[in-house]
Amino acid sequence: MVVFSKLQTVPYSCRDYAHPWTDSCTDAAAGIGFHSIQECLRIYITVYTLALMMRGRVPTKKQLRQTILGIIQSSAFLSCHAYSFMLTVCYIRRLTGNFNYLSVSFLPAFISSFISIMIERPSRRSLLCLYVTNVASETLFRMAARRDLVKPIPHGEVYIFMASMSALLYFYRSQSRSGNDSVYSLISFIVGPCEQKDYNASSQSGQVSGRAGGRPWLLLSLTQVLNESLRPVVEFLKSRGRHSSCPHPHSCLHYTLHSSAKQFAIGYGLQACLNLLLRFRKIAKNPTILGKMLFGKEAYGLGAFLGGFSGLFKLILCLLRRATGGDSPKHAIPAGLLAGTTFGFYPSPTVALYMMWKTLQVAYNAASARGYLPELPWATILLYCFSTAVLFHAAVLEPRSLRPSYWRFLLGISGGRCGETNKMAHAMLNLPGIPIV
Repeated sequence: MVVFSKLQTVPYSCRDYAHPWTDSCTDAAAGIGFHSIQECLRIYITVYTLALMMRGRVPTKKQLRQTILGIIQSSAFLSCHAYSFMLTVCYIRRLTGNFNYLSVSFLPAFISSFISIMIERPSRRSLLCLYVTNVASETLFRMAARRDLVKPIPHGEVYIFMASMSALLYFYRSQSRSGNDSVYSLISFIVGPCEQKDYNASSQSGQVSGRAGGRPWLLLSLTQVLNESLRPVVEFLKSRGRHSSCPHPHSCLHYTLHSSAKQFAIGYGLQACLNLLLRFRKIAKNPTILGKMLFGKEAYGLGAFLGGFSGLFKLILCLLRRATGGDSPKHAIPAGLLAGTTFGFYPSPTVALYMMWKTLQVAYNAASARGYLPELPWATILLYCFSTAVLFHAAVLEPRSLRPSYWRFLLGISGGRCGETNKMAHAMLNLPGIPIV
């Protein structure tokens, strides 16, 4: 990298760097584009099908048509990204006659990102921007840490999550439903709708009863049997004390324990299903690991986090209402901070960074709506292009700083060509090989 500290050029051809497997720039771009189409279709067919199945009911013809069109459009977006990147690398090389530190990856990735994001649906651009910004910020931190510019903080992801959730929960309790962001659906699922501003118990009960009718009969029957067997305990918990400012219908004890138990069961079930799906081959070869997988210490991580977060958050809110004699959205700040400590049961830098960037987005939108900050209509697209350019630049020059899952994704989309370009870049820039591990 020292060679390119002042944008010093290197007179290498496109074949020497971009596509050592062929002499033709168009053949190289077309080959990567064709392979990426197959990989993109496989990815998006899986994603869209799972999203359709999670609705829990038979899809209509309109939903099927929208799903098919979504698969085609998203696949076109991602495959265009792979095709245009290779084409842009070669085009800039032909214009300038050489390569430099920016033209080996960053500038072509920025241009190809701008071209491809225009193909994707506008409703998905914000989600894509949030994802790549998440990964890019982690990559930049790793690059800075490798240069001793910053030092990792033990359990840093927990602190980030705590601060982000306290802010998001404050917005959740202080903003009306009309101003809700999509992330509030996730928050409502974890902590329940009672803590949301302008909560209406009667309308919410109607929505719940309406959803219950769409549940599978077996799940509904099991739920009814469980409710009948635990009815005496539940009635006892419901009859305990409740503060007048609390928005929930029954006692604070029932409100806290019921939510905690429910979220623990959901978290445990999700983690168990994921373990079974991801380790199906290992289980088939060695069935004895099934018991440890379902009942070992690691099996309860997600459940402990979701159950602990939901229960602790509600418990602190109820205690603060009793202590202050009333309710306030500001109670969500200390409650969110303390409840966020349960993230230690299931720590994830990805989730922590997602919440951090989502918090910044929500805060900026709130400030912009009140006139404190200007609206930036192109901010999402430009931030997506910049973040993707950072990731592609790191993939070529410093892949060890990338998240391993993203590196595997790039290898899959490019048919392994990304690894060959990486090796050629290190050779032409006189850099030591940095294979990812």
